[in-house]
Amino acid sequence: MDPFEKSSTVDSEVRAYVYSLVSALGGRSTLDASYAIGDDALAVLKDLTRWIRLYDEKTDRHDVKRCLAEANLVKGDLLEILAQWPERSESKYKSKLALGVLELLVPLTWPLDGLGEEREKSGEFYKHVPFLQLAQVGYKRAVLHCDATSILRTVVRIGLPAMATSRRERSKREEGIIRLVLYLFRNLAMIVQPQHLPSQGDENDVTRSATIDAFHAQDILTLLLTIGSGAGDEFQDYGPVMLEILFHLLKGVDAKKLFMKKEQVASTDTQYLKETLSKERAMLDSYKKFAPTRHNRFGTMVWVKRDDTKYSTVTGQHSITNESQTLHQMDKTKKWNKPKYRGKLAQEFNEQSDFGLSVELTESARKHLRSFVEDFLDSSFNPLFSCLRKAIEREDVGSENVRQYFYLISWFLNAEAARRDATRRESGWHADRPTQTEENTYAYIAAVLDQETFVLMNRNMQRALDDKDWRMLQTTMLAFTQILLTVQSMTASKDEEDQEIAENIQNRIFYEEATHDRIVQILRGYTHQGIAYLDVITECTHVFVRMLERYAKTNVDMQVRSKRRTRKKQAVQAPPGENPVVDAEQAEEDTRDAQRTVSERSFDFARFSAKFTTQKSVDTFLALLHFHAELSPTQLKRCHRFLYRLAFKADLAVLLFRVDILLLFHRLIKGPDGLDPKGEGFHDWETLISQVFRKCVKWICKEGQAEDWREMCMTEMLFSKVGNTVFYLQNGFDRVTEKRAPRPPAELDFKAGVTDEQKIAVAVGVMLEHNKADLIAWVRGELTRAIEERGAWESSVPSLAAQIDFDSAAPPPTAPSLFLSLTDPERKASCFKDKRLRLLLVVIGFQRLGATDDMDAAWLLPSELTSATLQDRLEQIQKAEFDPPTFEDGKAAGEMIKAKGSYTSRSTAANTFDSDSAASDDEPILDEDGNALFPPNEREKRTRPDDQTAPKKRRRLRRAADDAESSEDVDPEVEARKAAARLKAQRERDAKIKSRLRVTASDDESDEERDAVFFAKEEERREKTRGVIASVIGKESSPTLTTGIKGWGMSNGKRKRKSSATAAEDSDDEVGSDSASAGTTIQRQRPAEVMEISSAESSDSDSDESTPLSSPPAASGRKRRKPNDKPVSVAGNSESSAPDDDVRMADETSPANGAAVLEGMEEDASPVKQPMPARRTRAGFVVDDSSDED
Repeated sequence: MDPFEKSSTVDSEVRAYVYSLVSALGGRSTLDASYAIGDDALAVLKDLTRWIRLYDEKTDRHDVKRCLAEANLVKGDLLEILAQWPERSESKYKSKLALGVLELLVPLTWPLDGLGEEREKSGEFYKHVPFLQLAQVGYKRAVLHCDATSILRTVVRIGLPAMATSRRERSKREEGIIRLVLYLFRNLAMIVQPQHLPSQGDENDVTRSATIDAFHAQDILTLLLTIGSGAGDEFQDYGPVMLEILFHLLKGVDAKKLFMKKEQVASTDTQYLKETLSKERAMLDSYKKFAPTRHNRFGTMVWVKRDDTKYSTVTGQHSITNESQTLHQMDKTKKWNKPKYRGKLAQEFNEQSDFGLSVELTESARKHLRSFVEDFLDSSFNPLFSCLRKAIEREDVGSENVRQYFYLISWFLNAEAARRDATRRESGWHADRPTQTEENTYAYIAAVLDQETFVLMNRNMQRALDDKDWRMLQTTMLAFTQILLTVQSMTASKDEEDQEIAENIQNRIFYEEATHDRIVQILRGYTHQGIAYLDVITECTHVFVRMLERYAKTNVDMQVRSKRRTRKKQAVQAPPGENPVVDAEQAEEDTRDAQRTVSERSFDFARFSAKFTTQKSVDTFLALLHFHAELSPTQLKRCHRFLYRLAFKADLAVLLFRVDILLLFHRLIKGPDGLDPKGEGFHDWETLISQVFRKCVKWICKEGQAEDWREMCMTEMLFSKVGNTVFYLQNGFDRVTEKRAPRPPAELDFKAGVTDEQKIAVAVGVMLEHNKADLIAWVRGELTRAIEERGAWESSVPSLAAQIDFDSAAPPPTAPSLFLSLTDPERKASCFKDKRLRLLLVVIGFQRLGATDDMDAAWLLPSELTSATLQDRLEQIQKAEFDPPTFEDGKAAGEMIKAKGSYTSRSTAANTFDSDSAASDDEPILDEDGNALFPPNEREKRTRPDDQTAPKKRRRLRRAADDAESSEDVDPEVEARKAAARLKAQRERDAKIKSRLRVTASDDESDEERDAVFFAKEEERREKTRGVIASVIGKESSPTLTTGIKGWGMSNGKRKRKSSATAAEDSDDEVGSDSASAGTTIQRQRPAEVMEISSAESSDSDSDESTPLSSPPAASGRKRRKPNDKPVSVAGNSESSAPDDDVRMADETSPANGAAVLEGMEEDASPVKQPMPARRTRAGFVVDDSSDED
């Protein structure tokens, strides 16, 4: 380079100092051409580092770096010094020299865009940038492909002693050495060949593939795995540096292609080439339709006459092909000065931070990177990304690192999905099947599927949306989309554990309604952020809506948490001369009100999907569709599904009836520059567009509309559709909305402890607690007016009475009713909606006239209230307003009221029931201890059937009982004693009833004495019942009773013996040990006896001793017969057995499970009468069947 040019860009004194230092560092020997290190090399390295730090970084000129690049310091000196440090050398001097070289290499390779970022860059900075960028490319080439030694391995040796030290014992110097090592690797990964500058060597030496191969050959990837796996313990402070290294190694690499075999990659590339050639062929075919001929050298000029008698000139042979082509050519010649965008311009392209460009790797680099990614997912992903999330939450990293964090989440999740698919293809079994693998494959990425990551992602997404940081929003949505796809694959897994985890994740994501609204807002807010941003937001919306629809179908009772904004309360102005004081209770109440705004509600997917059927959402997808020539089949399908859902599922095709949209659809199918007819999905697009045009024609030619309907449609096709007019444009008439009738508020009432004198004070206190002093003042004014009018009328009553003839029968004059003035609409609405104001009006004495849901109902004061009464109540209001009352235990006035009909307390509840000697409804019935009785909980009494419908036997018995009662004299004293006994028994039963609302914690406490008494009574009842059964068995087994039983026949002896034996076996468990030991045989009682017992039970006797043969109540735990135990017939004939339900009903009404026991019968016993045919009993009634009489 020319010396004059050097002096014009760099200060000559700086150049002289720097060159002298470089010369003192060392040089080539003249004897053997080997490199000789200078005597003061270590001091020279430190001096050069100081020059860079104190001159370049402070002045932002970079003159020192420019001089070092011109002097070829890196390749000629620094790398030679590192090469002279052998692997097994123990020389401390050379290790210090290596560390000094490392300290100098890091600032020389530092990215130039990161310097001077927070302050304005000087003009000298931009003069040096192109030269320094090319110099850094040379540095990278020299480091990666050094012939003398492995430079990267030597750099690792510098940091190994510091890495081997535990984190607690590591000094700051050692931590700095580790950072220098990692920063050098980061810088080398970031350096790329600038596209706008000429290359000074082979570009393949500094590509991504060359970097990956060098990192693999010199064990840098292994070092990264070690640091990543220890990010949660030993290397917690190096997460951001690791993040940058991984980002610059992996950005732009196709994760799916990474896990393909060589043949699959070749097939994919071939298919991509075929699709590209097909698109080009389709473009040329559409161009050939209107291609010029060889005569175009003669030229063509056409004048087009327009409707306004003006002429337009069109040149070229395109204008004479056809009419449409002529108009198209004329449109192309028009000029439109489009207004420039006044907002924030998009950031310039940055090769080091941009991740939209795809990078192709060589086969060796793909193999090495695949092995690294697999090992990283297995061992380092979870600890590293957990460490990074905590660092982001502590705000220890910059915004650029946050973007890289979310991008790598998306990349690694995509890589894990690609690895799972590749394993499934290669091994032939499902990768996540628990029977094939010991570990869950989704556990490798669990660090980014927890709730903390979702909170961080949502917070950054909302912040980026508010700040309009589109790059941050793009990366965040990219990660969110990939998380959704991962959860979707977990849902389809065969492992139930994965399915449960996926269900929980979806529940957490879809539970927040703010997430739903944010997705809609992002989709609607697209303007001109670029095709990459457009692709990300449309993909995220597409995946989110599909997953939410599927989840809502499987979870019908899905709930979402919605947050609603509360209205700002008007601040109450303090009286003049007083300072406003913030009341702590009021602030606490405001906090409670704010918390009430967060509520749950049921989710309606139709309501949510309607948010996407707006013109802005359609414009966003159409903006992506404009790039149809560059879109993949997947992206085109995404647009197709949205338009199909809009036009046919939502039936809002009217949003597509716009001229530019229809023109775009026409060009997609008919050209020019349309879709490839042989491409994937062309037939679906053709069908969709034809249906949209058909709908448009039907919409324009709609029958039954006004004459100007067609003109209106043509005009509307020029503009976007407004939400308020969509319904009219779609149906031809305005939407009819019916206003729902207002719902009256819940009526309030006072609790039992509030006296009549306190009611007005409580009502006023409740109003004051809710800051409604203005309504109290209004009520006082209305009451004052009523007192004046009522007093005026009362003063005129004597004069009216004098005019009335005392002998006449005319009624005395009554005061006219006074109506409440409701001329103000606000007061009128308050009287209807405010339940506390209504309570105050009712307590004063106002009466409401009208239906409960009538807002125009009037309030009046009845004529019974005198002016003195009204005056007394007005004074009570004034007293309560300026001197609020106090209650027991410091309760507020709001705690003294309740909703009407609600339960108040256990001790004050009035439990009443109808009885002969019960108290009135106002006074509760109390027991001996003074406690209120519980509700009676009586069974519903059956109505007594009349004589025509009752069975004959029941009617005969009832008539006999009525005759007996009519024949005897009724003693009043006896009846009174019976009534008192019945009342006492009723109260005893009511006292034992426990209501669920009134069971307290003390009810669960055990009492040993009470339990002992209870079990003693139970044992006594069992002994008594056992004795009764034994006595009955003994009586009925005597010969006299045996021969006197009606209907006992022995005509079928064998069958009866068999039946008796079967009955004995069935009743062994039911009778008891006494009967079993005697070896007796038990049979069921006859239907007639069952009928008699049922009749006895239906009598009015309340004593159990009067019916010793009756069975215990059903509630006492009756043992039910097993289904396979077939019951024996109640008659002698064993073949005619009753159904199971009939036997069960008989068991309820017969002694000892429904059987009268007969034992010890001899086979030769002669019956008294012929056996009666078997008869059925159902619920105690005899059911006769004509077939049994035969």
